[in-house]
Amino acid sequence: MRLKPHAVDIRVDVDPVHYFLNDRDDVRSSYYLEDAATEFQVQGLELDWTCVTWDADFRFNGSCWNYHDFRGSSWNNIKNADNRKYLKNAYRVLLTRARQGMVLFVPPGNANDRTRSPAFYDSTFNYLKELGIPELV
Repeated sequence: MRLKPHAVDIRVDVDPVHYFLNDRDDVRSSYYLEDAATEFQVQGLELDWTCVTWDADFRFNGSCWNYHDFRGSSWNNIKNADNRKYLKNAYRVLLTRARQGMVLFVPPGNANDRTRSPAFYDSTFNYLKELGIPELV
């Protein structure tokens, strides 16, 4: 939910027929990058290229993963083991859809917004870089 400042609103329902099958002449298609598909909308699909946006719900803290849920106006720790597994699996689904290539977008955060603190994103970004994922500049 805290990706809206980056123009990523996951509450928008995409029509999979138009989104995935129509070409660059149709503004409803994924070519326009105007709408984001969720893990539910891409589950089971093989896509040529993907862009996965990493929110602060699944954060690497330097040694392990932390699980969070955004409710109301703040992040809350997820304590339930099944809910943690569900969140981890959602990222697994997103990270396994691309056939040719993938871009991972980890937001920089915003020090003026307590719900998007750079500390929520920086460790994850650095971890992914340490794995060998190149940074696009």
